Amino acid sequence: QVQLQESGPGLVKPSQTLSLTCTVSGASIPTGFYYWAWIRQPPGKGLEWMGVISYSGSTYYSPSLKSRTSIFRDASKNQIAMQLLSVTPEDTAVYYCAASKRLICGATAENRYDYWGQGTQVTVSS
Repeated sequence: QVQLQESGPGLVKPSQTLSLTCTVSGASIPTGFYYWAWIRQPPGKGLEWMGVISYSGSTYYSPSLKSRTSIFRDASKNQIAMQLLSVTPEDTAVYYCAASKRLICGATAENRYDYWGQGTQVTVSS
């Protein structure tokens, strides 16, 4: 059973960089042949796909967030990390990591992914 656990600061000030981590258990990131996505849900809005990293390290980003988003992996810790630059209050959301056996850029439907983390709340406020 693959389990994903997101972690992060909870509260970030505007203009700062948001750094989140997804710790994976039950599968090896480089050899498990999963695609690892970051998805967020702002309050009162739908899910928004941010980007994905493959088991080989290839990355794909949402065009609207590409200039501010980086996703990378730490194989030694079996973690997926995401950084979002220059955050604003509009980046306030619950952030999820999710895993799929297929590359499905842009997908947010729960059934498109094999596993989801429980999500971590991030609030951007001064």
